[in-house]
Amino acid sequence: MHAMVYHGPGRRSWEQVPDPEVQRATDAIVRVDAVTICGTDLHILKGDVPEVQPGRILGHEAVGTVIEIGSAVEKLAVGDRVLVSCISACGSCRYCRDGQYGQCLGGGGWILGHLIDGTQAEYVRVPFADNSTHKVPAGVSDEQMVMLADILPTSYEVGVLSAAVRPGDTVAIVGAGPIGLAAVLTAKLFSPSHIVVIDIAESRLEAAKNMGADVVVNSTSQDARSVLDELTDGLGADVAMEAVGVPETFEQAVRLVRAGGHVANIGVHGKPATLHLEDIWIKNLTITTGLVDTHSTPSLISLVANHQIDTAAMITHHFGMDEFDLAYDVFSRAGETGALKVLLTRTAHSG
Repeated sequence: MHAMVYHGPGRRSWEQVPDPEVQRATDAIVRVDAVTICGTDLHILKGDVPEVQPGRILGHEAVGTVIEIGSAVEKLAVGDRVLVSCISACGSCRYCRDGQYGQCLGGGGWILGHLIDGTQAEYVRVPFADNSTHKVPAGVSDEQMVMLADILPTSYEVGVLSAAVRPGDTVAIVGAGPIGLAAVLTAKLFSPSHIVVIDIAESRLEAAKNMGADVVVNSTSQDARSVLDELTDGLGADVAMEAVGVPETFEQAVRLVRAGGHVANIGVHGKPATLHLEDIWIKNLTITTGLVDTHSTPSLISLVANHQIDTAAMITHHFGMDEFDLAYDVFSRAGETGALKVLLTRTAHSG
């Protein structure tokens, strides 16, 4: 088969590799029908995730068809159409029993495209298949479903739920990439009074408006704190979410939140950020970080299946799977191309 292989910082290649095989009784082999690229993959290619070794197949988001199962797999059958979750779960360790699958001690957690070969390939081995896949409901498209592999549960759990967004809150989201836009979609479930999205790319701010943001701020020409002060009588945001993953945006999120507010860091960081305790020690802030657990995925699937959330609108570019290099180029230059999420399928679409 062919797969997108990481060869060290800045180097990747769509190349021929051996087909995956069942290694454990709990494995399934899934034919990848639709796959996407995550901002985390770009961080990997920058060298921000040193655990990823050269030779690793990238990717942790896919929808596909089960073609083989191990002898201990009970919930899946050959031919099932499934979402491959970004998080694998052994189901029996201390963290899995608490629903904290991202911290799995039994060989799961975020392993696909990280510690084992991932989904940016024609086929993928999925460990703990019963716990690490979700059947696709009838009437839900690959485009809708693949957004539930990572970005929707990540934004919902690490952003919205961790920050305890409440009705009437003013929510500031720093970054209008896919994670920030998914935070807009899922924050709206809690009826905040204002969702304010801050970015430097007009195309992404326009997308944020289309997703339901009430106010957008281009921080190259506007002061985000001043905009929030006008909305909140000078208090600041009740919740600020960081959805970029660079020191400047984390520090900005801290500046935007009111005393007693909550900063939820969602972005993947490859460099240290400064925590200005000399300013914030007195402000009763809560700051949370996290890796998604995907405990919310079944609920989000239900919301999509019942047309309460539209995720397909986040996909801006379609490619055939043999166009991975082009897809990476378009996605990595999102400010120029307007790309949000790119989808690669077995059947080529317009590029």
